[in-house]
Amino acid sequence: MMLELCFLILSLTSISVLILICFFRSTSHPPTKTPCPESYPIIGILPSLLRNRHRFHDWIADMLSKTPSSTLQVNNFLNLSHIICTANPVNIEHLLVTNFSNYIKGSRYLDFLQELLGHGIFNVDGHLWTVQRKIASHEFNTKSLKHFVSDVVKSELSKSLMPNLFKACDHGLIIDMQEVLQDFTFTNICKVAFGVDPGSVSSLNFSKAFDDAAEIGFSRFMAPLPALWKLQRSLNIGSEKRLKEAVKVINEFALEVIKSRQEQDGGKNQDLLSRFMVLSSCMEFQDQEHKRMFLRDIIISFVLAGKDSTSTALTWFFWLIAGNPHCGSSIYSEISSAAPPPATASKARIFSYEELKNFHYLHAALSESMRLFPPVPINSRTTVEDDILPDGTYVKKGWFADYSAYAMGRMEKVWGQDCREFKPERWLDRDGVYQPFDQFRYPVFHCGPRMCLGKQMAYIQMKAIAAAVMHEFEILPVDGGATARKMASPPYRLSMVLKMRGGLPVRLKRRVTAQQEVNKRD
Repeated sequence: MMLELCFLILSLTSISVLILICFFRSTSHPPTKTPCPESYPIIGILPSLLRNRHRFHDWIADMLSKTPSSTLQVNNFLNLSHIICTANPVNIEHLLVTNFSNYIKGSRYLDFLQELLGHGIFNVDGHLWTVQRKIASHEFNTKSLKHFVSDVVKSELSKSLMPNLFKACDHGLIIDMQEVLQDFTFTNICKVAFGVDPGSVSSLNFSKAFDDAAEIGFSRFMAPLPALWKLQRSLNIGSEKRLKEAVKVINEFALEVIKSRQEQDGGKNQDLLSRFMVLSSCMEFQDQEHKRMFLRDIIISFVLAGKDSTSTALTWFFWLIAGNPHCGSSIYSEISSAAPPPATASKARIFSYEELKNFHYLHAALSESMRLFPPVPINSRTTVEDDILPDGTYVKKGWFADYSAYAMGRMEKVWGQDCREFKPERWLDRDGVYQPFDQFRYPVFHCGPRMCLGKQMAYIQMKAIAAAVMHEFEILPVDGGATARKMASPPYRLSMVLKMRGGLPVRLKRRVTAQQEVNKRD
């Protein structure tokens, strides 16, 4: 009780001092024409943030849609930091390509996410980023890796995911599809990236610890007064205490994975960690502990990229398909044309890599789903030197420059009046062939030098899972799926990745044609 009282007194004192500093601070930057809706003197956007916290990404999208160039300047509480946020493709190209060197991850990312991501590729700039990017880009482009990924996904589908779904369907169970997909993609990334079965290492509590750490890390970005979470961290209380406990579990898992690979001949293994271990032997480290931490950060980066992003994208995809049954029918017609009946009632049809490449409507539906619900909804950079964006927005050195992929998918100026509708057809030409959009209109996989290396790997996995599941089942969400009302206020929760709040409880219904084949054989 005494500790909490001291914390409250310190907090109130800090706020009072900061208010005085802010009140007497004079602005040192030139005026900007970039508006900031719902902003007030001194308190900035705090009242609006608190009022809209539960719908943060839609709130940002709403504000950006009201500005002339889909860009706004955020006035934070007490003017402690300056942020511009954009959903303008021309600005995004400037940030991520044209003036790439001027917009870095910076100390903000490292400070907020260091406990979880360390000095991994998603959290650093400069030499550390270049080294990791160079190694990863080489390995992601190897033909053997692509085949290895395809083989692992197919194997896990036939041995794990589909048999479990058949059982759930036959017993009339309600399952959380989001949780099922998270477990499946976690197993896949462990096998592809680390060459281990998560069941063989202490992974039981890892997923929950990882989710907790990611959520707490993101909450730091959302904090109106960073001094408060930093104070909690120094006192080891509240969410910061939970973060410390979660990171301990995460580190134990990562170090156990490293140990398991070191006990084998890494040069004979195809997994990504083994390849990093071989290539890192040519790098200089202060000692073995620094080398282990380098590999630990590699592991966590791959988990972030391969576990949550893919499962999250597929969760929203199934939710959207359920609310747009005509799209589901189009996907089923496409995959059925390539699929003979299953040999037995409990064995699913698993599609080959070549077959998956020909599923253009499925590819379009997945892209459209991620346009509306990008796994990473918002991203941030720090400005190195003063700059002016193509739309005239002034950005001062040290300011934060954010771009919202979530808002981008809801901009009429970019996608037209039907931008908030789920329409896979927008991705197809007259012959029904998938046509990608400009990357700056669709920054779901980022753009430029930091373009996601695992893009093709993600599509392979998503198409393989979606095709296998939809060939056998109709997915029936308990909430009815993506109705117009729910699309206006989507059920997401705030974290680094756009997960569905409360999961996706569903029932599974066997396809009629598949059931008819069962009856014939009986």
